Amino acid sequence: MGKVNPAKVGRLKPKKKCCRSSTRCVRCPVVVNRMRKLDVDDMSKKDLGKALKKARKS
Repeated sequence: MGKVNPAKVGRLKPKKKCCRSSTRCVRCPVVVNRMRKLDVDDMSKKDLGKALKKARKS
């Protein structure tokens, strides 16, 4: 998948089952739902990157 735009993670189609690894993948349902909850319109690019890193931590 390569690098993904953190602002678009909330719009991705999540996988059916979560891998539950130590660092969750970007398409994990948990990560997608965490990013959907955020208001990405008002966040800067740097803040979006930090939010994605926090959402992927287990």
